Amino acid sequence: MTDPQHGVPAGPDGRPLAAAGPDGGAPTSGAAGDTGDWWGTDEVSVWYGKVLALDRVTFRAAPGQVSAVVGGDGAGRTTLLRCLAGALAASDGTIRRPAARRIGYLPAGSGTYPDLTVAENLAFRAAVYRVRDPARRTTEYLERAGLSAARERLAGRLSGGMRQKLGVIAAMLHQPALLVLDEPTTGVDPVSRVELWSLIARAAADGAAVVLATSYLDEAARAARVLALDAGRELATGTPEEIVASMPGTVRVLAKRPEGDAARRAWRRNARWQVWAPDDPAGGPAGGVAGPAVAGGELVRPDLQDAVTVAALVRELAMTGGQP
Repeated sequence: MTDPQHGVPAGPDGRPLAAAGPDGGAPTSGAAGDTGDWWGTDEVSVWYGKVLALDRVTFRAAPGQVSAVVGGDGAGRTTLLRCLAGALAASDGTIRRPAARRIGYLPAGSGTYPDLTVAENLAFRAAVYRVRDPARRTTEYLERAGLSAARERLAGRLSGGMRQKLGVIAAMLHQPALLVLDEPTTGVDPVSRVELWSLIARAAADGAAVVLATSYLDEAARAARVLALDAGRELATGTPEEIVASMPGTVRVLAKRPEGDAARRAWRRNARWQVWAPDDPAGGPAGGVAGPAVAGGELVRPDLQDAVTVAALVRELAMTGGQP
């Protein structure tokens, strides 16, 4: 039995959608069992017609850890996650993942059936994945998510946060080796975000390799590893600390947007402006790059959001002929 919307989609032959083989540049899909020390991609590219959605992306997700994929619209996050889940074949490269029934996948949105109750959604998922003792497992996960009182409510009548929690525990129910979550916290209230992260951390603690896409860099900073994508290409990768440490130059905070050349290196954050000054070729901060306004600003210690923003600025300036 297959579940095209919630599980791993099948091809015409009934097998999980995967790439064909190593010859001719076709990708290899590694259904490597459940004992791998990592799941992920190696030099994976994906074309949609003439559009390159992923460009030789390498990504690793380790069991027992949460790995985050971040990026703006069109960055390639969903494409990468669909490849990992077996829902999309890559055009080139290698994908290493467990067997289809050891993958849990939450697509963008809640991934639940609105016309089924909470309990019926979980019962359906338990049947698809042949979960042992489904009643006990369902009760346990409903309690984890704080949804016990809503088990007979239609999923379509849940609040946004409750619906997302249902989607997450449905993807976790069969205790997958690889749990792939596409923006599980987008559009939910702060309290629900905290509760969702508790569920995600529990899945990792139970041994799953958790991969999630998020547009919230403060969330990504909680992950063990982060991959930042931009237009289908790797922008930055590593632990949050490694990405921040690799950022060149300095960041200052200003009350208003700077003028001149510094404006190209400035971005608004909260109620103030951040501006980046690149390293001077001689080795010190390039204090003259942004002029007096930057010199008068407050020097701040960069975080993950600053480091990813600077990486994007460096790439943009290089592409437009600017001097980073």
